[in-house]
Amino acid sequence: MRFRLPCLFLLLLLTQILPVQAQSVLRVAMHADLRAIDPVWSTAYITRNHGYMIYDTLFAMNEQGEIKPQMVDGYDVSADGLTYSFTLREGLLWHDGQPVTAEDCVASIRRWGMRDTMGQTVMTFVEDMAATGSKTFTIRLKQKTGLLIYALGKPSSAVPFMMPKRIAETPHTVQITEAIGSGPFMFRRDEWKPGDRAVYVKFDRYVPRPEPASSLAGGKVARFDRIEWVVLADQQQTVNALLAGEIDMIEGVSHDLIPLVRDAPGVTMWASNPIGNQFSFRPNQLHPPFDNPKIRQALWYAFNQEDFLKAVIGDAEFYSPCKSVFVCPTRFAGEAGMEGLLESNMAKARQLLQEAGYDGTPVVLLHSSDVAVLANLAPVAKSLMERAGFKVDMLTMDWATVVARLGKRDPPSSGGWSAYLTSWNAADVLDPVMTAWLNSRCERALVGWPCDPEMERLRTAFAAEGDPAKQKELAEAVQRRAIEWTQFVPLGQWRNALVTRANIKGVLTSPVPVLWNMRRE
Repeated sequence: MRFRLPCLFLLLLLTQILPVQAQSVLRVAMHADLRAIDPVWSTAYITRNHGYMIYDTLFAMNEQGEIKPQMVDGYDVSADGLTYSFTLREGLLWHDGQPVTAEDCVASIRRWGMRDTMGQTVMTFVEDMAATGSKTFTIRLKQKTGLLIYALGKPSSAVPFMMPKRIAETPHTVQITEAIGSGPFMFRRDEWKPGDRAVYVKFDRYVPRPEPASSLAGGKVARFDRIEWVVLADQQQTVNALLAGEIDMIEGVSHDLIPLVRDAPGVTMWASNPIGNQFSFRPNQLHPPFDNPKIRQALWYAFNQEDFLKAVIGDAEFYSPCKSVFVCPTRFAGEAGMEGLLESNMAKARQLLQEAGYDGTPVVLLHSSDVAVLANLAPVAKSLMERAGFKVDMLTMDWATVVARLGKRDPPSSGGWSAYLTSWNAADVLDPVMTAWLNSRCERALVGWPCDPEMERLRTAFAAEGDPAKQKELAEAVQRRAIEWTQFVPLGQWRNALVTRANIKGVLTSPVPVLWNMRRE
């Protein structure tokens, strides 16, 4: 008895201590601070990344670019190609313990289809969606399209994440406030402190698919009990924290600091997204001066991609010019209509402004100062535009404030805006339907609100076309129309430098940084 009592006491003590000590924690510095948690309402990539942490999708894109079932166990298509029947796989649970149902999925698709550019296009083909059982539902089409499954596996903003019906019934114009998903991690809202950290914990009841993880598809195995997205003061502090082992991963190291980590001991750089991202300039077409298409066309002559890429990225290893609306080198990329454009032909730009009757109305240009990969874009744009004859009023603010201001439709002089610059993941600019900036449905378009029936006619024709050669022709027509109407101006492509401590393994090649499959050795 004298032997057993101390051992029992020690055992009880260890059971209190070991769970805390054994808990695996991954600390990550993401590219921005999490401010919005609705990945359907917001197209911000930090919100999309948050969505992949806690939600799951019906289909997902693998490393080869193929769309594979994810929450779906299997599906059938009728002989006429108009009816799709889906069956959910077993074991799907919401984080509150309730089973995932077909009604949840139908409601989620409806909300996403009201908000997302690709979703809006696909929904024009849909006659009806309905649950036919607790785990089965159908989608009936009015007209055949090859985009339905592709859209349901769309990899980037806005991703068709599945949510409980009661949450998915929130109007698409209103942000959800409750973050309940069925994915591999749960959001700890009680620990969320904007400006400091966001916390996720492993969902022990998540059942991964049996096949290995491949990009966004396959088995999402959570190997960490807790993941913390930490917000640090600046990029130098972030790199110092990684080198000191205080954090485990940086989603994207500022390119000017890459020399500090490239050959540093105990650090690994990953080529996790080889195609990369596209910079773009987005004009607001509601108000002068960019309500005039000829004034917008002057931008194609004022800008050149090299100035932006050199100022922001600097290292040619991580950037490449691409005179195409769609990212290079992909199926629909090409230079149709680009002759003489993006070469800073200031004489031609000034000529267009004069012909358009530009009266010196200031361009209120929003400048994001706290996201490293965006910080130098607006100053370059301001310089080039002023050389072309524009008057530019550049307003500097943090990215969260930029995002908040973008939703305002007021005139620039009353708190609105004229233009801003951002970056799209390559997975968002692959074709005419997926490319969100091409959505020209007026008030249903994204911020900037282009209104162009001809562009919508071309995009709808592309969605209905099944012949690859004709799809290519339509993509070229879309690009020519985009130059004429100037929904946006592409400013070149860049690649990220994702960096981890050397003991972190299993980083997936993916257009989105995902934290499942990763482990610490």
